[in-house]
Amino acid sequence: MPIKITLNKGKVPVKIYTNDIASEAMSQLSNIAELPFIHHHIAAMPDVHLGMGATVGSVIPTKDAIIPAAVGVDIGCGMNAVRISLKAHDLPDSLRRSRSAIESKVPVGFNMHDRNRVRASTLKAMDKPLDAIVDKHPGLTKMMRNFHRTWGRQLATLGGGNHFIELCIDESDDVWIMLHSGSRGIGNVMGRYFINLAKKDMGEQLGYLPDKDLAYFTDGAQHFDDYVEAVTWAQDYAMVNRREMMRLVIAALKDELPPFVATKEAINCHHNYVQKETHFGEDVFITRKGAIRAGHKELGIIPGSMGAKSFIVRGKGNKDSFCSCSHGAGRKMSRTQAKRQFDRFDLEKLTEGVECRKDKGVVDEIPSAYKDIDKVMKDQHDLVEVVHTLKQVICVKG
Repeated sequence: MPIKITLNKGKVPVKIYTNDIASEAMSQLSNIAELPFIHHHIAAMPDVHLGMGATVGSVIPTKDAIIPAAVGVDIGCGMNAVRISLKAHDLPDSLRRSRSAIESKVPVGFNMHDRNRVRASTLKAMDKPLDAIVDKHPGLTKMMRNFHRTWGRQLATLGGGNHFIELCIDESDDVWIMLHSGSRGIGNVMGRYFINLAKKDMGEQLGYLPDKDLAYFTDGAQHFDDYVEAVTWAQDYAMVNRREMMRLVIAALKDELPPFVATKEAINCHHNYVQKETHFGEDVFITRKGAIRAGHKELGIIPGSMGAKSFIVRGKGNKDSFCSCSHGAGRKMSRTQAKRQFDRFDLEKLTEGVECRKDKGVVDEIPSAYKDIDKVMKDQHDLVEVVHTLKQVICVKG
């Protein structure tokens, strides 16, 4: 039985696919289960851990309502991977120049391009709906500051935190490019704005919630449609961001590696998002906060931590998981705790053989700060099957 724990403290059950879960995360899941519009049950993936309001690694089905904090502020964050026509033996002994080439093409952290790097038609298609969103919300325009003018230059940029670009080798010595990013600064602003707006709209009702970060919009309420419009735009932006970033990475590597072609894209998928789906006989909003869709035979990407294995998987369409699986290994300690416990020498040891940053600025991303990816995969054997196992040889971080 893949479900390890079932909580029955709320209005609906919570089905958890691991025994490795902190008590704070369990309390958070129970809080969500108290909400009156949750449909059937909540599913928690094997990488589950504490989040803001809603638990990371949770799948939340809602009827005629959406919780903005469950979607989060990195709206549309997700993965992209493509296999290229090189073998491991085709790569140079040193990959430092290849890593530098990627970093020269793709801005990281808070940096952006000096000019728009995507097609004018792509920008035009996104510009008009964005204008419609911000015109309705002067407060959103104020929060955006320069993002409203520079969002085009942020397309095809990585960001920081746990976002990355990697070159990997699979079990057949095939070479893959894999990356992880979302809707960047503009998505973050949209997320924060609508989380605060939901709290404001709920007024006195907010006090009856088990957690104020669970403030929600109901279908038909004043700003429900506005949020759906904004979150859809940000999710589309994140998808385009990953696609255009992959294009730049391929171009960078073609200057450094032997001639190659990119095969068909394996997947470009979100793992922080909301969309309409049908489950247990009802059309509902499914919010995956740190989870990917794993419908029958759907391909997905489950990255491990920096220096650990990652996986290309095929979904099994498990109904109890709402056709979902984990989005990664999942943190087992906070960034602050990781920085206290480890130093750059620990990082150097655990990322041996990987061309990557090994300074104190990324110690919070050390593999030891994450759960064991092999255990996570074992806990979800009924949710996905492994198609390819990848090992990083280059990792670019902001």
